[in-house]
Amino acid sequence: MARQDRIKRRMIRQVVRDNLETLEGARPRRRGRRLRTVLTVARVLFLVALPAALFTSSYVLSTVAAEWRDDVWQDGSGNVSPSVRAPVAFSEMEPLPPMDSNQSRVTPQPIDPSVLPLGLHTVVLDPGHGGENEGTVSPTGLVEKEVTLDIAERVRGLLESHSYKVVMTRHRDVDLSLKQRAELANDARGDIFVSIHVNWIENREVRGVETFFLGATEDPYLEALAARENQNSGYSLADFRDILEQVYAGVRQEESRQLAGAVQQALYDSLDAVNSTVRNRGVKSAPFGVLTHTEMPAILAEVACVSNDVEARLLMTPIYRQYLAEAIVEGIQIYARSLGEPNHLEG
Repeated sequence: MARQDRIKRRMIRQVVRDNLETLEGARPRRRGRRLRTVLTVARVLFLVALPAALFTSSYVLSTVAAEWRDDVWQDGSGNVSPSVRAPVAFSEMEPLPPMDSNQSRVTPQPIDPSVLPLGLHTVVLDPGHGGENEGTVSPTGLVEKEVTLDIAERVRGLLESHSYKVVMTRHRDVDLSLKQRAELANDARGDIFVSIHVNWIENREVRGVETFFLGATEDPYLEALAARENQNSGYSLADFRDILEQVYAGVRQEESRQLAGAVQQALYDSLDAVNSTVRNRGVKSAPFGVLTHTEMPAILAEVACVSNDVEARLLMTPIYRQYLAEAIVEGIQIYARSLGEPNHLEG
């Protein structure tokens, strides 16, 4: 009984205490304590969850990256490069060798002209002699300066019909020094220079065509011929010597030789069809003053021998001069096609 009384009293005190707390606003304070408890638990959960989330994300990223490396660096057989599977740390890598300063400097080397195929656009034609310088004169009165100008004009017309640009050193009977002719060709930026002449040989039975490029010679006949053609050159002895020293070993001399070969062969092949007595006197080098100062492949063609009666009579006919002009043009065309590209200027 006494125990039951104690329980009743305890229950009554609890009820009274609860009522008092209700009246005094104690219930909100319990809610405040509950809110603080919730916030504390949330902070604890956040501190526990954050490291877990970071660990999980880093694991996922490393897995994806490893798979990406495998996809990128696999070879065709499906094997993965060992260097990708086990990358080398920077500290384990061998240091790069020091840069050789000499490797950064390239020593210029001579250029083979065949690697630079260039088109032929501008042809400079030089009718030999003119004005007071008549050149050779045949026993029948055929004058070289008149023949060369007529042939050059025929060549010009044919070349222009193929869309070449043609520059003439003279269009009329004027006297120009050899130096002036070369300077005119250089100013016109010609691609080739073709000087047209007719020959005189002491042995009047000799006939034929021959073509020259600039070079030395020990042939007494060629030395005499060059001396005759070099009259009124406009060069001093020092000029002539310096120019020869510069061109003998140059690329231009070889190009001139090839041009001379093409023109010489075309001349002989064309003339042989109409003049069975013509002789191929070949391609030769000689120190002609008109060729010394040109900055392009340059030749001098002796297209006939006026000292020979047969060829002198042929030269007096327009048809034979036309044959000569066509042969020179054919030689130029052959040379143009040899430069490494199709001659797009041909008609």
